[in-house]
Amino acid sequence: MKENIIRIKSFELAKEIVFLYQYLTREKHEYVLSKQILRSGTSVGANIAEGIAGQSRKDFSHRLSIAYKESRETEFWLNLLCATGYLTSEKAGNSLKICDEVIRILCAILKTTSRSDLPNRD
Repeated sequence: MKENIIRIKSFELAKEIVFLYQYLTREKHEYVLSKQILRSGTSVGANIAEGIAGQSRKDFSHRLSIAYKESRETEFWLNLLCATGYLTSEKAGNSLKICDEVIRILCAILKTTSRSDLPNRD
């Protein structure tokens, strides 16, 4: 059975976000922004898992669209936390890298699935 790269990457992202959340709350005593990134960063993988288990192509595409939006939101929170000094670029670097990979993979999947939903023009 072929490995599911988006499932693996989204799980990696969720782990990184949980570790960042722990750091932000324990070391920086930041509770508002850290809760936002925890919610969006872990939601990516959950929506991907639901999409993979979806009952139809439409359900799959819908869940992956939500995961894409959540990954973009996670990227926003990571950049904001860096810009406001809660995270250094070194501390957020791996999370940003994985988040970017997830965004790119989801974008490619969504383009492919939307193309295959178009009627055949032959």
